[in-house]
Amino acid sequence: MFSLDPRLQQDTLVLGDFALCRLLLMNDSSYPWLILVPRREAVSEVFQLAADEQQLLWRETTLLAETLKDAFVADKLNIATLGNVVSQLHMHVVVRHRDDAAWPAPVWGRQPAVPYSQEQLRAMRERLRLALTSDFQWLEV
Repeated sequence: MFSLDPRLQQDTLVLGDFALCRLLLMNDSSYPWLILVPRREAVSEVFQLAADEQQLLWRETTLLAETLKDAFVADKLNIATLGNVVSQLHMHVVVRHRDDAAWPAPVWGRQPAVPYSQEQLRAMRERLRLALTSDFQWLEV
């Protein structure tokens, strides 16, 4: 049975589901930073997914990246699986702008997270709601 790593539960807000992945929003309003987590038990590496699931992970990542690039007029997107702190397989997709707080360095550990206010979260969800396709199922959590 799929369950989210406690650290991901602590640091993110659940948005919804693609066919394979749960979509999370990192609770840091400094960057539009989303995370895809395949809803599979005990998977820490991409190669542990079945071949068709690996392809689906990349399709969902690509769809999300294209959506975010357009919706947030990104200068660059950072896409990565690290897993050094959270071993559960998850894909970071971070919108970067040349004037963001960490540019040009990675966002990890650059500054303390600035949690979303309720108003900012509503605005973010609405912006994403307009951009994500019918292949995405919103969860009201």
